Amino acid sequence: MKLRTIAPAAVAALALTGPAAAAPAAAAPVRVILVGDSTMASNSGYGDALCARFTPQIECVNLARGGRSSRSFRAEGRWDEVRRLLQDGSATTTYVLVQFGHNDQPGKPPRSTDLVTEFPANMARYAQETKALGGVPVLVTPLTRRSFKGQWLRDDLAPWAAAIRKVAQQEHAVLLDLNADSAAAVQAMGQREADTLAMAPPPAVAAPADPNKVEVAGAAKSAFDRTHLGKKGADLFARMVERALVQALPETRAYFIDGGKP
Repeated sequence: MKLRTIAPAAVAALALTGPAAAAPAAAAPVRVILVGDSTMASNSGYGDALCARFTPQIECVNLARGGRSSRSFRAEGRWDEVRRLLQDGSATTTYVLVQFGHNDQPGKPPRSTDLVTEFPANMARYAQETKALGGVPVLVTPLTRRSFKGQWLRDDLAPWAAAIRKVAQQEHAVLLDLNADSAAAVQAMGQREADTLAMAPPPAVAAPADPNKVEVAGAAKSAFDRTHLGKKGADLFARMVERALVQALPETRAYFIDGGKP
């Protein structure tokens, strides 16, 4: 049990003035809980930037963790913390934003999930349990990766986004279509500008290969990270999520520092 210490001076003041003079208890806050993978997590995603957009009266808890899928987040016991927060009674309303998909894709055992059966069932279960515990489930389609093939963005997460849209409709959960919104934005800006959203500086334009130079066998090939976010990317997509949330739930406009401006 967590004990609250009261200073002696405060005790004396209460004794002199009586209970009627005590300050009224602060109203229970509105709480926002973020559940997801590295594209939402601290230091690699937009989650902390989104939390920073709320007014001080809103409690924003970023529980997203890198490398997690809709299966492994629960298997590791991380969903238990969400359940505890939903049951503690300290918030008037709790919104739970759930975004998975990146690590549910094939080739990432034991995190990968079946797109047709397990992934939709996992997302539905998150929505159902949030509702059962008095929270507001908000399903978020996965943030797009930012790799192009020629002039066109390779939106390889579109099938997982489609599955989440279907689950949100079936479960009557709030839907934030971040995949569609982020893919449209990244397509419009092109590869070079999209690369400025990354954690590292954009790669230099490669010089023409020297035909007389033999590449060392087994030489490491660097891969630019077009999934995770630096500050510029985090801020951009946090604003995008804010706009989508306000559009879906107009009452949340008052929760943001900028009043949920478009």
